[in-house]
Amino acid sequence: MKQSEITGLTTEELQEQLVEFEMNLTKMRMTHHISPLENPMSLRSTRRDIARMKTELAKRETEASAKA
Repeated sequence: MKQSEITGLTTEELQEQLVEFEMNLTKMRMTHHISPLENPMSLRSTRRDIARMKTELAKRETEASAKA
């Protein structure tokens, strides 16, 4: 997921996506321990997507608290 796609989401959508990606990462890790994934780089890209989402959420929280 690109940064532009992440910034286009609402906060609620972003939180839902974050939970979904974290669950997906957990499943992928468990699957990878049992048998190697076809594309192990997907673990890295999913982890980085999660980091981008968390960064965007933190940025929005900071902006909201600065306005208040």
